[in-house]
Amino acid sequence: MAAKQTDAIATPASYDPLLENYPGAGWQLPDSYWSATTDIAADSGVLSQQEAADVAIIGGGYTGLATAYYLAKTFNLSCVVLEANQAGWGCSGRNGGFALKAGGRMGYQAMINRFGLAGAQAMFNETFAGLRRLRELIDDERIDCEPQADGHLWVAHKPAMMETAKSEAELLKRAFGYETELLSSEALAQRYFKSPEAAGALRFPDGFGLHPMKLMQGYVQMAMRQGIKLYRASPVIHWESVEGRHVLHTPQGSVTAAKVVCATNGYTSPKLHKGLTNRTFPVLSNVLVTAPLSDAQLAETGFKTNQIITDTRTLRYYYRKLPDNRILIGGRSAITGKDALNPRHDEMLVDSLQRKFPALEQIGIDYKWGGWVCVTYDDLPHVGQLPDDSSVFYAMGYGGSGVSFSLQAGWRLAQQIAGDKEVPPLPFYNQPLKKFPFAPFRRMGQRMLYQYFHLRDEYK
Repeated sequence: MAAKQTDAIATPASYDPLLENYPGAGWQLPDSYWSATTDIAADSGVLSQQEAADVAIIGGGYTGLATAYYLAKTFNLSCVVLEANQAGWGCSGRNGGFALKAGGRMGYQAMINRFGLAGAQAMFNETFAGLRRLRELIDDERIDCEPQADGHLWVAHKPAMMETAKSEAELLKRAFGYETELLSSEALAQRYFKSPEAAGALRFPDGFGLHPMKLMQGYVQMAMRQGIKLYRASPVIHWESVEGRHVLHTPQGSVTAAKVVCATNGYTSPKLHKGLTNRTFPVLSNVLVTAPLSDAQLAETGFKTNQIITDTRTLRYYYRKLPDNRILIGGRSAITGKDALNPRHDEMLVDSLQRKFPALEQIGIDYKWGGWVCVTYDDLPHVGQLPDDSSVFYAMGYGGSGVSFSLQAGWRLAQQIAGDKEVPPLPFYNQPLKKFPFAPFRRMGQRMLYQYFHLRDEYK
């Protein structure tokens, strides 16, 4: 187990999951558009006593609360969720609110090459099931998270990328029977929005935008209705085994459980558990939200849609119009937590926004924030048990697709914990997280890849 952690913790602004032992203790939510427009749901307060449960869950984000919800509702198991700060403090409350038909970063052709056509089709269907599950949960639990119209526009950021979009459309139809729509720049401008940096687009009929923090608070409420205990400001600072059971110590209390779930994703500290060390890689993404667009700005940008939008860059930008006519845009950011507040990263986003929409050259930026995205060595999310301790479970590595797939991961994780034999034999669930080779040099490689991808995206 992890050794007792006594090091001083970082500040919220400089927090870096590769370097810090745990992500704070009671830190406030980031000053984001999402937190500014959300009423915070009641939780169980700070853990200040000894608790016992069937399952202890580390991490009060989408994955942790979804897993607890299904464990309690479907399998009648008691759960305690430990959150270091507040529910949604991590990426669950920082993302752009893009619910995608995706799981991880692996492309469809790469899936076919690695797992064969039948395997890729099964994985495709599983990610689709995750998106449907999210829509159904929002409806069934009446979560008021501002779900928007279905549709995802994958925009060619230069003319040459239209061939890539066309090839993707053909692959999706041929391999998966999935119909998309190829749009010319004229059709895109007429029906959705106008941009000099849009040579056309491939429109997927599935995927939708939502308010991620309101979704998070909906998860809190549905978990509390199931009798789940959710403790904030309660990081795990020491983990030990006592008579075959796990004991998780927080600053003021402890939880004893037969099984433990690590649902920390991009915020997994290097000392949480040795079985997870060097098996994920946190990558920063920044997000901006503008002031509301005026009628004139809306007319000049031609925005007629609230559908989610990404571009064809490897280092992609993601953007959309929010219900109150603001524009959200996000993209890659700093390499390290220490550099996260360097203004140049926000300036890159502003520059990209203005290249896409010159009419917004003078638009005000009302909110800026960032968060850590979790990637894995094989670009797939993994949900399972640690090989050296079958009583410790995890689900992580969504690679930017966690809004929808984390719910599916929570369901599959609950099935595994409860011994349900209906979990499909997919690589998501039956292959372990792999260690990154040359792990200490990951960020050196990331810096070099960023430079290469930028040159290829912009100049090839």
